[in-house]
Amino acid sequence: MTEEQLYLDYFKESEGYICPLHTSVSLFLLSYCDCKLFKVFLVSTGEVDADDHLVGKALPEDLEVQFIPRCQLPLLVQSCSLPAIIEKNGKFCRAGLSVVLRHIIKKTYEADSSKKEVLELLGFKKTCLKACAEVSQWTRLCEISIPLAVERFLGASPEQHQPIPPDILLLEKKLGEPVRVHNDDKIRRQKLKQQKAVEKNAGPTFAKRMADNYSPEEGTTGEIQEQSLANLELRVAFSKLTVHEVPAATNREPSHIRKARASDLPSLEHIFAEGLFFTLADMVLLPCIHPFLKHKRNLSDLPLISSWYQRVQEVPGIMKAAAKSNMQFFQFAELPFSPNEWLQDSCAVSDGSEEDHEDNQFIGGPRPTMTKLMENGIEAKFSPHPCPSWALDWNSLPAAVNPGEGKMSSDRALRKQQQLNNLVSIVMRHAKPGDKIVDFCSGGGHVGIVLAHVLPSCQVVLIENKELSLVRAKERSDELGLNNIWFIQANLDYFKGTFNIGVALHACVVATDMVIEHCIQVRAAFVICPCCYGFIQNTVKFTFPQRAYQILGWNMTPFTDGEHMVLCRFADQTAVQLPPKRRLIGKHCMGLVDLDRAWAAERCNYSVQVISMEPESCSPKNNMVVGITI
Repeated sequence: MTEEQLYLDYFKESEGYICPLHTSVSLFLLSYCDCKLFKVFLVSTGEVDADDHLVGKALPEDLEVQFIPRCQLPLLVQSCSLPAIIEKNGKFCRAGLSVVLRHIIKKTYEADSSKKEVLELLGFKKTCLKACAEVSQWTRLCEISIPLAVERFLGASPEQHQPIPPDILLLEKKLGEPVRVHNDDKIRRQKLKQQKAVEKNAGPTFAKRMADNYSPEEGTTGEIQEQSLANLELRVAFSKLTVHEVPAATNREPSHIRKARASDLPSLEHIFAEGLFFTLADMVLLPCIHPFLKHKRNLSDLPLISSWYQRVQEVPGIMKAAAKSNMQFFQFAELPFSPNEWLQDSCAVSDGSEEDHEDNQFIGGPRPTMTKLMENGIEAKFSPHPCPSWALDWNSLPAAVNPGEGKMSSDRALRKQQQLNNLVSIVMRHAKPGDKIVDFCSGGGHVGIVLAHVLPSCQVVLIENKELSLVRAKERSDELGLNNIWFIQANLDYFKGTFNIGVALHACVVATDMVIEHCIQVRAAFVICPCCYGFIQNTVKFTFPQRAYQILGWNMTPFTDGEHMVLCRFADQTAVQLPPKRRLIGKHCMGLVDLDRAWAAERCNYSVQVISMEPESCSPKNNMVVGITI
């Protein structure tokens, strides 16, 4: 197998863990998988004395690692945040914790298909931590929030009293939420059947105790029955780990169980982080929560996390991996608590999923909002296309360059060619020999591959979070023999390189705003075609509108995020199946949303234009936002 190189940050080592915690997590997964497929490098900012007795104490004892300074990183890795994995040819890099961990799991299973427990870490449909942190709250919590919160907690002065970080409290809250798993209806009916049996055998007194979350007195028949009931989720959870399926009921369920409504079925209790099954999320959280609990001492206010911490230690292979990494688990008595009481007490902890402002609930169409803006001199403005009739000679290009060579229909392939004509023509107007061009959200590489082919004197980097899409793009590039193109599988936030032009075709939702932000940070030009306006909403990084409308609307009443949401919702109504008048309103709303983006960039000394693609029929989302530095 091709040897790949894994690069991990190394700041310091203390009491069985390494900072940053992303490194501890990566090394712990390597130990759990017993993976020796990667050449591992610890990247330090300063000099590291490998003979120091503290260095390497928390490293897996059977894993060979090398220390290198940051200046010796491969060029492509230098453009990314660590952890990162790069292929031996230096053309394909994977960056970011979730992407790297998922790749370690896949390579381990490819090398040894008997390690099914490793593949199970990816969860149902193999999607665990697949969505990027900007989209998935769960990925953000595991990949960013919890590691950062614990690092800050551990880095504070011992004399300083610290409250429990809000992100830790959020994890505690999530461990008490109802479990959602595939086919949970079947498991919940089995739980209802057991509950009915317990109530019948134990009588009303015990049933009341069950409802109130109290334990019956020791030695009673009810206690044994309750234990059996509580173990249902445990047996289901450990079934995949022990390769023993939960035995199915031999008799047909009673009608009152079989016909019970879903709303009447009992909820399932959390066993592991995401619900019933042990996944990659648990592997990420364990090396982070372990040092936190070790320093916290008083665990009475974190009963669910404490129970989860002890339960994870029972997973086959965890104790062995911990021993390799010198991670010494500790035990503590089970803490009595009422899950319902705890959830009520911790309801003040917000996970950001609920809207904080009532004005987000809008009523009516976009006309009142459009009229309000128009009365204050704010209207959508579209600049003329700089080269409306320019088009590539697709018939003369190699087959691997043409998007029509894939599985597209002829009509869709034509529209894709027309979209590429627009973006490529504008990029070529601004590109100079030696420029680095980054194709963000590159997908299968339609834009990047064309640019690399028609601009051989430029360097082109494709960035995409979906592995299969990027692998297909690399295969097309290899077929063409392009030597001026590189590939990075990562969330946008993990790309830290400099470049001259950023381009993105149909960057969904806030990905458009993330690309513009990246370009502004390095003073690069950008050519972006936005998409999925209807899903735009406030995130951790972005607040809409971006206060840009206030530039010309000094005297108007505040323009709220609810009004902006109205524009976004109707900006998605541009499909060809809709009536012409509605499409026209949708186009106008698209222009207003992109006008806000344009003005926000102009405040950073950019000259920005909103341009319609030619022909507009090439896509319902046919706006281009083009910006150059002043």
